[in-house]
Amino acid sequence: MKRKVLAWLVASLMVFSLAGCGSSSDSGSKDASSDAAADDGAADADADAADDGGSGDLIKVGIINNDPNESGYRTANDKDMKEMFTEENGYEASFAYSLKNDEQITAAQKFIQDGVDYLLLSAADTAGWDSVLKDAQDAGTRVILFDRTIDADPSLYEASIVSDMDKEGETAVNWLKEQGLEEYNIIHIQGVMGSAAQKGRTGALNAAVESDGWNLVAQQTAEWNAEKAQQIVQSVIDSGESFNVIYAENDDMAKGAVAALDKANISHGVGKDVIIMGFDTNTWALEELLKGNWNYDGQCNPYQASYIDEVIKKIENGEEITEKTIVMEEKGFDATTITQEDIDTYGI
Repeated sequence: MKRKVLAWLVASLMVFSLAGCGSSSDSGSKDASSDAAADDGAADADADAADDGGSGDLIKVGIINNDPNESGYRTANDKDMKEMFTEENGYEASFAYSLKNDEQITAAQKFIQDGVDYLLLSAADTAGWDSVLKDAQDAGTRVILFDRTIDADPSLYEASIVSDMDKEGETAVNWLKEQGLEEYNIIHIQGVMGSAAQKGRTGALNAAVESDGWNLVAQQTAEWNAEKAQQIVQSVIDSGESFNVIYAENDDMAKGAVAALDKANISHGVGKDVIIMGFDTNTWALEELLKGNWNYDGQCNPYQASYIDEVIKKIENGEEITEKTIVMEEKGFDATTITQEDIDTYGI
């Protein structure tokens, strides 16, 4: 790659300057916490150059993701990325985490300045990325989106490996319509506002509310957090307003909602008072379906690293990327038909 010669020269100069005190190079990935994404999102440029000069052919990637503690889905996604982008697989990887778009943008700018070859991005928000992606393009840094889409000109990124969040929402809402309830009184617990997952899963429900006359008892973000979801449901219970569906935009929030129901001795699940819907297919969530405690769970596939690796290899070999958007295959699970085999196959 075009930065290798410069990296080798910098590394050579460092060898002479550090010979008296001794030096060592990092082996493995570098992590930046969500609180310090702006400052620590990428490794120091000189250290990266030294590592690159020593290895000779490692591909430098800067990976910007959401907080891995956000959910079981995110933990699985982060683990998948770290297992793929290793020195053994030909990569030198740096990581930055944040649920805030401005912090992610700052981390992206740092990665670009540090000269990464590829910027891998799971954006916290769909908007606001045009400027930094243009900077990446000018610097020769190739951008690959994963997990989430953004509102930007496709010419600014090489490929997008994502879930179809709109389809996830539509699949869930179609399932809910098929339940044929006499009335729909729904507590809608949203994820982080502005994220692709939130927009897709919310959009489908809002459309059904408008077209079918469903009643939204509450519609509020819990930011993927179980405790906040529990508080939202508890508030509705305390108000005395009736409801028979909880549509939570991820499994953790569904879990929090159920905790509030259990505390109030309100039954939930198959044949019970309240229908419970979640997303992500965590193994423990699918087990709740199998037990009949929940009713529906929508899949969101977290394993995108191998697809990204394939795209990078094609680019490095000078091959054309014919498929700009790669959509992960996903499905929804019903408590009345789910099997242990489904859990073993699709649980994360």
